[in-house]
Amino acid sequence: MARPGVGVVARMLDQAVAAVAPSLAMRRAAARRVLAYYEAAKPGTQRKMHRDTRGPNALVDQGAAAIRTQMRHYDRNHDLTVGALNVLVVNTVGPAGIGVEFQPRRKDGTIHTEYAAALTREYQAFCKRPEVTRTHTMGKCQRLSARTWFRDGEMFMQHLRGQVDYLRHASRVPLSLELLEPDLVPLDLNDPERGIRQGIQLNTWNEKTGFHVLKQHPGEGTVLGSGAFSGTKIIPAERMTHLAELSRIGQLRGVSRFASVITRIEDLKDYEESERIAAKIAAMLTGYVKRQAPEGDGYTPTIDPVTGQPKSREIGFAPGMIIDTLAVGEEIGLIDSKRPNPNLVTFRHGQLRAFCAGVGASFSSVSKSYEGTYSAQRQELVEQSIMYAMLTDDFVGMWLDPVVQDFIRMANLSAIVRMPADVDPLTNDDVLYIAPGMPWIDPAKEALAWLTLIEAGLASEVEGIRKRGATPDNVIAQRKEWQAKLEKAGIAIPAAPAAPGAQQGAKASAAMRTGLMAAAMSEGAPHQPAGTPAEV
Repeated sequence: MARPGVGVVARMLDQAVAAVAPSLAMRRAAARRVLAYYEAAKPGTQRKMHRDTRGPNALVDQGAAAIRTQMRHYDRNHDLTVGALNVLVVNTVGPAGIGVEFQPRRKDGTIHTEYAAALTREYQAFCKRPEVTRTHTMGKCQRLSARTWFRDGEMFMQHLRGQVDYLRHASRVPLSLELLEPDLVPLDLNDPERGIRQGIQLNTWNEKTGFHVLKQHPGEGTVLGSGAFSGTKIIPAERMTHLAELSRIGQLRGVSRFASVITRIEDLKDYEESERIAAKIAAMLTGYVKRQAPEGDGYTPTIDPVTGQPKSREIGFAPGMIIDTLAVGEEIGLIDSKRPNPNLVTFRHGQLRAFCAGVGASFSSVSKSYEGTYSAQRQELVEQSIMYAMLTDDFVGMWLDPVVQDFIRMANLSAIVRMPADVDPLTNDDVLYIAPGMPWIDPAKEALAWLTLIEAGLASEVEGIRKRGATPDNVIAQRKEWQAKLEKAGIAIPAAPAAPGAQQGAKASAAMRTGLMAAAMSEGAPHQPAGTPAEV
């Protein structure tokens, strides 16, 4: 006869207990439900349980300002933090800022080149000195804003349009920008009755309708208390840009991107400093004289007749010297501190990889370590470029696009660049933003891959130019100008190489494309379908 299973026995026992003691049966059932929870949700000696259920803004109230202050300190005093910030900024906005191509279209769908050229001409003039202090170019404004965004967690920018008291716009289009650090919007300015939360005016739907901005930076002089309304001015939301690092739904103010790695930064800084000190001490050669006990055949000290104490002496070191002044029972020893530590680089790289993963920066770029094969380096670059593209998209959406839309609107309203009648009004503000291109590890392989894609019809020349971070119109203009200079100087213009298909027929052209693709994919390059980020 088969024995009943454990489940059957448990059910029989539950029924028996329920018949005798119903309350005990209920407690048994409740205990069984607890045991059915996720293992990860059970606290224990090997698992810490964090039960902070506060909302995102309550958490920002508690730590955002302290983290911001700490990160500014590391931006001034820690080389790895400075390097990581530089890498994030350069790969997000590029060395000259994100490119802008105006794309207004006629009603037949074609791009209105004349209108686009007029907007481009005025935008280039605006970019020379777009902000109120006339100190920074557009590229510098973007780099400063992105750095503040990554380090402090957020930044603000006011759009000053038209005639403004005591302000003289630097370009013909009446638009200027005022860059503001997050300190100027008080984090502790709250008034629930007036709908103010963390210095931001909100409506019933928590939409931002205004910002309470201090009239003076709190770290530059004496200002009124942070909670005093008399020390602030209200800037409407339509005139303010808020670039913030937001990680939770409903979060109003940003927190530094480095918040999760600050402890690792501190440990790395302290560890490297300790190793440097130990290495410096090890470089200071220190010796000692070891003496045996005076009994028997050991060391017998020389007594100073004046003091009655053993005489002291110093032994100097020189290259190649022979020490023959040791007494019986004496020997010389050296202090070895075992420094420099041979495991320093390995440990540091491991910590630095985790640090870079936390902030979204490339390990090779931050550490300046470019070891490994072409395939490994390119795989890292391809994967990392996706992270940089996400950051660029956030920056464009929150910072650059509002500026460009404002520029187009003010150019039309001021009659500096009027919208032509044949432009589709719905496309008047269409813009194409050109992010920094993914750099080429091996230019020969990358160029061959692009050539193959273009010849096969899987990509266009325009796409290739934009992926390199350039503007097609600028490339055409430069080539046209260069050819004109060559013709004027009487220099023969080299003929463009003919397509392989035109020389040897379709069969040879297909063979050439296959060979180029094979060359581009050689040396273990990661295979990707044509047109994926790995190829472009």
